[in-house]
Amino acid sequence: MNTEPWRVRFTREDELVEQLQTQLLEAAVRRAQALADGVADLGSVYAVAKDTGKSWTAINNAIKKHATTT
Repeated sequence: MNTEPWRVRFTREDELVEQLQTQLLEAAVRRAQALADGVADLGSVYAVAKDTGKSWTAINNAIKKHATTT
């Protein structure tokens, strides 16, 4: 049986969810930048989609949503 109060468990899990959401966003940005680099290397979103086995739409949306322009 769990002896910790529910508030303590909730706070701990809520902090973990926030950490995971931050990590997920950071990973999505890095992934989108890698995809954008792939487009620069292969010449098109279609070529990257074909190479990765993902849909053209998924690749394009990831780049638009998360890639940083430098």
